[in-house]
Amino acid sequence: MPDGAATQSTTGPELTWTPPPYAEPGRFDEHDVTLGTGPLAVSGTMSVPRDRAPGPGVVLLAGGGPFDRDESIGPNKPFKDLAWGLASRGATVLRFDKATFAHRDAAAAANLTMTQEYVPHAVDAVDLLRSHRSVDPERIFVLGHSMGGKAAPAVAAAAPSVAGLVIMAGDTQPMHHAAVRVAGHLATLLPDQVPPAVVETFRRQAALVDSAELTPSTPSADLPFGLSAAYWLELRDYDPVAIAAGLGKPMLILQGGRDYQVTVADDLVRWRTGLAGRPEVDIRVHEADDHLFFPGSGPSTPVEYATPQHVDPAVIADIAHWLSHGNTEGFSSTPN
Repeated sequence: MPDGAATQSTTGPELTWTPPPYAEPGRFDEHDVTLGTGPLAVSGTMSVPRDRAPGPGVVLLAGGGPFDRDESIGPNKPFKDLAWGLASRGATVLRFDKATFAHRDAAAAANLTMTQEYVPHAVDAVDLLRSHRSVDPERIFVLGHSMGGKAAPAVAAAAPSVAGLVIMAGDTQPMHHAAVRVAGHLATLLPDQVPPAVVETFRRQAALVDSAELTPSTPSADLPFGLSAAYWLELRDYDPVAIAAGLGKPMLILQGGRDYQVTVADDLVRWRTGLAGRPEVDIRVHEADDHLFFPGSGPSTPVEYATPQHVDPAVIADIAHWLSHGNTEGFSSTPN
């Protein structure tokens, strides 16, 4: 489900974010780039390691909702954590504003589907990395978080030069069903904030998405999150696991054990089942992490995202190891 459904995406004051301990700013430089052309062109940031032989390149895909290039949520910037952490370890990382953040009105008027929202800019980002001096063009990876993880297989299908995928909390349960589940979970956990009427609204909207009554002319106001009928019609037929299975590319799939939005039981199980027996796929669960891969304890709630935190150092280490050699040699430890 869109991350903005449970958390408010904001840019937040820059001074509230401080570099994580695993970031070494002296080991890389950053510069701005532009992806796409026309009214939906977006800006991004490329983090480039200093004085290194060409190494892996990584394109970051943010979760559902109007996220900026840092995937900013309150005081937190999980994509800046990832970019700085991976660039400190030799990867060139490109992150960019989503069109729904940079051009909200134009993106709404364009009636974008999920693949239209993600794939064109991501393919442009892959092409930009392929031509950069710091990148080995045979080692370009797409890292998607949440809905970005759902969309990542479609990007790899559209850009065959992609060497592999990193999927972080990639949802596989149909999003309208997940919306009902998450709303019910929050209504139980936070009854003062999520009344039963909210759950019932999501149930009614999800039933419409499932029904034959959903047509291209169905009003967005009748559908979950106000997304268009075109968006839901595409999602009904979109199976990220089946697309990923058809790619035959190395994949690292990461999941937070405390994640209530994308869960081990409802989402990771589909990755495990659909990609079972694939030696090129590593699946790892970080039991203490929430949806943003922030470590903690006890039940995760949206309040957690408002506290200044950083992506789990163990997650950065997993990804950096896999980018360096794990995607060809496998992890030294047994995947969960």
